[in-house]
Amino acid sequence: MYTPVRLPKLLMPRDGLDLSKWAVIACDQYTSQPDYWEKADAYVGDAPSTLRLTLPEIYLEQPDVAQRTAAIQQTMTDYQQDGTLTEYAPGMMLVERTTASGTRRGVVLAFDLEAYDYNPGSQSLIRPTEKTVVERIPPRLAVREGASLELPHIMLLIDDPSRTILEPLFTKKDSFRKAYDTDLMLDGGHVTGWFVPEGDETAALIARLDTLSDPDAFRKKYGLSDNRAVLPYAVGDGNHSMATAKANWERIKATLSEAEQQDHPARFVLAEVVNIHDDSLEIEGIHRVLFHIHPREVFQAADEFFRIHGGMAYCGDPKNAPSTNVQAFPCLFHGEKVTLCIVDSPWALPVATLQNFLDDFLEKNPKSHIDYIHGADVVAELAQDARNMGFLLPDPAKEDLFRGVILDGVLPRKTFSMGEAQEKRYYMEARKIVK
Repeated sequence: MYTPVRLPKLLMPRDGLDLSKWAVIACDQYTSQPDYWEKADAYVGDAPSTLRLTLPEIYLEQPDVAQRTAAIQQTMTDYQQDGTLTEYAPGMMLVERTTASGTRRGVVLAFDLEAYDYNPGSQSLIRPTEKTVVERIPPRLAVREGASLELPHIMLLIDDPSRTILEPLFTKKDSFRKAYDTDLMLDGGHVTGWFVPEGDETAALIARLDTLSDPDAFRKKYGLSDNRAVLPYAVGDGNHSMATAKANWERIKATLSEAEQQDHPARFVLAEVVNIHDDSLEIEGIHRVLFHIHPREVFQAADEFFRIHGGMAYCGDPKNAPSTNVQAFPCLFHGEKVTLCIVDSPWALPVATLQNFLDDFLEKNPKSHIDYIHGADVVAELAQDARNMGFLLPDPAKEDLFRGVILDGVLPRKTFSMGEAQEKRYYMEARKIVK
């Protein structure tokens, strides 16, 4: 059976480096907080660091982005030539990351980009959970095109409620070589990694991962009666990083023979695989606020929209719905609170039901706009304004995220939030992506 999993040759910082300066948070964080990156730069100083191998996205639109990119690409070469980076034999890295949310466990592996497709309607083995904004790819691709290395902040999720795939490895972690063990800068917590070389343990893990692709088990697990394509991996973080790697591979692939394509390093991407049922993963719903509207016109539009889509909308008690298929949304406006009930929605997840309606409403009402809010208290404050209306969404159940992607396709933007900014992945491992 085909597997998208590969054992990478990881490039790791040499012994003796200050790993608290080497490891830096994902480049797509703190995009509106330049002071964070100024603090990181001051902390790193002249020490070897992944800060010199990645481009914080806050600088993507700056006029000196070309010079920054050139400097990054040169530093990649320097670190390989001067011994800053050491290449390991094929294998995988077990990672434990401790933050305020707990200890997250994951495994760093490589994945075949031929098994990933971010386009709407994708049926690939690896799919995004949220919509990919293709306009965000070109500036990121410009950085990757001339890069000799990649550093991952991609997190791939698996749905393993029994915790029998990744977790058994961590009961044996002390039998593996500890590759790193360090505090992380700027409130990032702590991270420890154990390297597992190619052998019985890696083969056993890949075999366990491949059980997620068994069609019969997949249909039984999600209660499916049709032959939907299996979904073993969902991109939980770093979707645009993965989409950029895919775009770069498609660019390179066009220049290669079929034989050359089989093992070209750019065909693969590093990612950390994490069980969505890991206790440290906190998945929170993201609320919505509409601005410059009147509640009456929103409720009227909801009634019209869902009638067209085979359902109905009303304000009231969900217990009074004429069907058991009802989704309820607390709505706040001008100090009032009512419940918007949607009956027989064609979308499985409440967030998909609401967002599809709001997208349609905004298209027809350009005077209005939307914002995505993390705290219910902030929604309540904004909804005090008579021109605004807030919608509260429940925290998605972990088991519903995969089900939503399987049944509805890629989830609407801002479906969920997974962890605070400082809990995102820090760069540690690297891998060559050129011959």
